[in-house]
Amino acid sequence: MARQGRKSTDYFDYFCKSAEFANKAAKYLHESLSDFNVEKFPSQVEAMHTIENSADNMKHEMMIALAKEFIPPIEREDIVSLSHELDNVIDAIEEIMQRVYMYGIRTIRPETLEFTASIIRCCSALSDAAAEFRNFKHSKVLKEKLIEVNNIESEGDALHIKYMRKLFSENDDARMTMIWMSLFEGLEMCFDQCEHATDVMEGVILKNS
Repeated sequence: MARQGRKSTDYFDYFCKSAEFANKAAKYLHESLSDFNVEKFPSQVEAMHTIENSADNMKHEMMIALAKEFIPPIEREDIVSLSHELDNVIDAIEEIMQRVYMYGIRTIRPETLEFTASIIRCCSALSDAAAEFRNFKHSKVLKEKLIEVNNIESEGDALHIKYMRKLFSENDDARMTMIWMSLFEGLEMCFDQCEHATDVMEGVILKNS
């Protein structure tokens, strides 16, 4: 009797779930800062870490499976790179929560929510791209979603420049200026990490075109 072969891991499903974690983290960041409460914020930081930790555990399981995989559906290095970049998106979002907590922020500047709303849009487009990535050779939607992420990343850059200028022109408190400079830079990094993930997807498309 022939031995049944081991079932191959669905790496594309992993990419989808990882992007969904990023989307969930982005929404939770926006929710936490929109209704900011100093007293309950520490528990929200812990809740965000739970999201990040769940994504980390899933990545760890995928990497174990990849190490045993005979022939993955795309190059092994691309699977590792994309999983790493998707994980970086979640890490960047969590870091915003951590900075707000570490710096002892008591009031959220309103422009912060403009950043976080755009981060939700960026992560949503990234999630859509990840869902289409399985069909990267034939999808007519994937390239549009990759372009959408890149366009929103450019919007994030514009927000960063706009509000950094406002920060330095209006704030005479050096300590608070440095704190919010760090936060704005962290928020801008969230867009960059989304774009890094789409760069990997674009690289896979080019290799297989």
